[in-house]
Amino acid sequence: MKFVLVFGPQAVGKMTVGQELAKITDLKLFHNHMTIDLVGQFFDYGTKEGKRLVGLFRREIFEEVSKSDLYGMIFTYVWAFDMQEDWDYVNQVSRLFEERGGTVYFVELEADVEERLERNKSANRLEHKPSKRDIAWSEGDLKKSMEVYRLNSLEGEIKYSNYIRINNSNLSAEEVAEMIKVKFQL
Repeated sequence: MKFVLVFGPQAVGKMTVGQELAKITDLKLFHNHMTIDLVGQFFDYGTKEGKRLVGLFRREIFEEVSKSDLYGMIFTYVWAFDMQEDWDYVNQVSRLFEERGGTVYFVELEADVEERLERNKSANRLEHKPSKRDIAWSEGDLKKSMEVYRLNSLEGEIKYSNYIRINNSNLSAEEVAEMIKVKFQL
């Protein structure tokens, strides 16, 4: 079982890279908005109920996938490096797969803010993430999160052995997916 965690700030291209990686491997894509937008039909993600349900759905999917005979999955995540609970969450999910014989791969994406603001409006993003269709709100949220959280790691901060950091400002999703596939022999 392979578990590929693709992380980075909003609109960096996590889902799009995940889509391309899924096309060239046998990995299944589980992007973070699959649960956020499902639950968002009932409760805002920022509410206690919304967070609980998103966590519950993700946990159940991780449980079943980690026990299955699937080749593996890709999960996308916005990781706030200055929040211990995000570190704890990543470690908890990683442990779940590792304890069942899986291998975890960490893919960090980074891109210039100007590029991310452009990607925030892309047709693919808006098609697959209904909650991002309010561009003014989404752009404001992207900018605000940069002031509140540190969404890319510091040099040397990630100690996991199966780790790659890619600045994809000037790379296509296909190029990045191929780099990941080759690096981790997926």
